Amino acid sequence: MKGFSPEGSKESYAIGLSPSQITLSALERAMERGSILEGPALLCDNEMNLHVALGRFMGIIPKEEALYQPGASPVKEIAILTRVGKMVAFCVKSITHEGGQLKILLSRRDAQKECFKKYISTLRPGDVVPAKITHMESFGVFLDIGCGTTALLPVDAISVSRISHPRLRFSVGDEFSVVIRSIDEEGRIYASRKELLGTWNENASLFTAGQTVAGTIRSIEPYGIFVELTPNLTGLAEYKEGVKENETASVYIKSILPERMKVKLIIIDSHRSLSEMPKIRFLPDETPRHLDKWCYSPDECPKRVESIF
Repeated sequence: MKGFSPEGSKESYAIGLSPSQITLSALERAMERGSILEGPALLCDNEMNLHVALGRFMGIIPKEEALYQPGASPVKEIAILTRVGKMVAFCVKSITHEGGQLKILLSRRDAQKECFKKYISTLRPGDVVPAKITHMESFGVFLDIGCGTTALLPVDAISVSRISHPRLRFSVGDEFSVVIRSIDEEGRIYASRKELLGTWNENASLFTAGQTVAGTIRSIEPYGIFVELTPNLTGLAEYKEGVKENETASVYIKSILPERMKVKLIIIDSHRSLSEMPKIRFLPDETPRHLDKWCYSPDECPKRVESIF
């Protein structure tokens, strides 16, 4: 049973226990302290109760304890069903013996309410938080940013280099940091990733004119072909017959032009990789905890590409 603790929060809101550490006394202590734990939901019964593995024990999250919603909206069954086979956060609500059997009641609602009160409600645009992918759609990635609280990472905020689907960049279960982009009036949270992948200069500094490097073909237009060199750096190559989107290409770097924020390329060859090519990625030595403003553009370029939080 692995705890989830948002990186950068003022204190830990989850305690991790390995299966061998899950004893009855450990669960009783967690109940007394109001600790937030995590464990895998193995099944949902016909009364919409989630059954959670607790080492050699089994806990139950009743339907009414499965989800915290600040408003008065009823819990949708799909929100419970989609938790099966995944880790869920919870508090231990009660431990009783009924008819000679041990009954452990859990509350995901209480865990989410506590996390919302002490963590989620304190978040502001520009805050950098840890996240985990729960599922993906063509329009974006759904993230768990704490005890099952969902944030949406739109596909156009994943990186400066545009992609057609998040699966070209991620897999379900991937963990990484994101920036809180906005929180709307209904409490929906939107995130961004590109601000943590380096500016144009930082990415362009990894390359030199005259090099031949590997890239990924992302878009084919009549006037040229866009090739991703890193997630936050794309160059434009002269049109070439026979290439296809998402193929790996060997490209010759003709020039790097900071004043125009352009990298000019020539495609030498392209092919469909049998396996994912390792990519050169720029990541800061230390991820910031908060951003007020981020500017992608070089100083000498008149075009400004920036994010203001």
